[in-house]
Amino acid sequence: MNYNKLIKILSSIEQVPALYYLIKWLLICIFLGAIAGSISAFFLLSLEWVTDWRESHLWIIALLPVGGFIIGLSYHLYGNSVVKGNNLLLEEFHSPKKIIPFRMAPLVLFGTLLTHFFGGSAGREGTAVQVSGAIADRFTKVFNLSKIDRKIVLIAGISAGFASVFGTPLAGGIFALEVLILGRIRLDAIIPSFMAAILADYFCRIWDVSHSHYSISSVVEMNPENLLWSLLAGIIFGLVAMLFSKSTHFWSKLFAKYIKYPPLRPVIGGVLLAIAIYAIGSTKYIGLGLPTIADSFTINLNSYDFLLKVLFTSFTLGAGFKGGEVTPLFYIGATLGNVLIWFIPLPMSLLAGMGFVAVFAGATNTPLACTVMGLELFGVEAGVFLAIACSTSYLFSGHSGVYSSQIIGSPKSTNYTNEKGLQLSEVTRKIFQK
Repeated sequence: MNYNKLIKILSSIEQVPALYYLIKWLLICIFLGAIAGSISAFFLLSLEWVTDWRESHLWIIALLPVGGFIIGLSYHLYGNSVVKGNNLLLEEFHSPKKIIPFRMAPLVLFGTLLTHFFGGSAGREGTAVQVSGAIADRFTKVFNLSKIDRKIVLIAGISAGFASVFGTPLAGGIFALEVLILGRIRLDAIIPSFMAAILADYFCRIWDVSHSHYSISSVVEMNPENLLWSLLAGIIFGLVAMLFSKSTHFWSKLFAKYIKYPPLRPVIGGVLLAIAIYAIGSTKYIGLGLPTIADSFTINLNSYDFLLKVLFTSFTLGAGFKGGEVTPLFYIGATLGNVLIWFIPLPMSLLAGMGFVAVFAGATNTPLACTVMGLELFGVEAGVFLAIACSTSYLFSGHSGVYSSQIIGSPKSTNYTNEKGLQLSEVTRKIFQK
């Protein structure tokens, strides 16, 4: 048997190219996971340090406008091409134009640290995703990847950043597949997405980085009555998710309309935030808010906590400060669930856990990833309640979200049609983003 004949026989076996595909992406994801996981570890440790320092030196909040100016000027001078953040990753996936500038990584990383250092209200997911996405896109040239493979490596970068910053590899892998197109999942990238998520999480943990842990202490039986209560909770979570998304876009448009010089937007925003923080007399609504999230599972909180977090975070991000939306969404959802115990007869910790993932699901249009995240964080015992809350929140949060470049692939229900009776997937996404 000659060599050419052997190659022909092997190529006719379907599993041979599959094996090649697996090995290729395993090697790529090892490099990507090691780099993304290590940078996430550095970011999380740095974030912990700046948070602790700020809480011990609250006078630094008065300098929030100074931090805003540094961030705004940095992006104005060096970051105009990457100022869209997560939306740039989505746009490059849908309409590839050029390799994402590597400057995105240091700009968003240190911009987020400055936001938290001076007292802004923001998260961390967006930072990790942008850093990993920018790094992943460099692999396009390093490994001479095709246009199709470039899309896959961008998905792997998103999953690596998400998984490593939250310690949820399964949710991270699904999130990257689900977030790109509303109503559609990219299963052609499922292996690279999961491998990148698992490896990034592994390499992050190597650096002895710990993630926040929460627990649902009481789960009731799922019966018709509790199903109805879960649906009601999911509707409320979805409406609040929509409120957060629209608030963030509102403040962003408002600042852009009235303040033409971009570096001044976070300066003005910083002044107003600093005044508001000192007027309230509490730092409860700035930063990540992890202590309040933990409290929402065990003790009664203020009825307005979730609304103030919506206001502080949407204003912070709309003004031009940097950071993610996800951890604030956890805060909003958990504290909202804590309040719902007033009229929904489900355990407090269960409602807090449902809100924790459901508001996130509604704001990002990723119900499957959020359900899996709930299973990873809280266990399978609460799985049916988490699934109902996430899917209902997704349905009632509308066809917009925190990512304006997210393309609508299919409607959230068959009742969504335009005036000509065409399904939502057959019209442009701009119709539903007005």
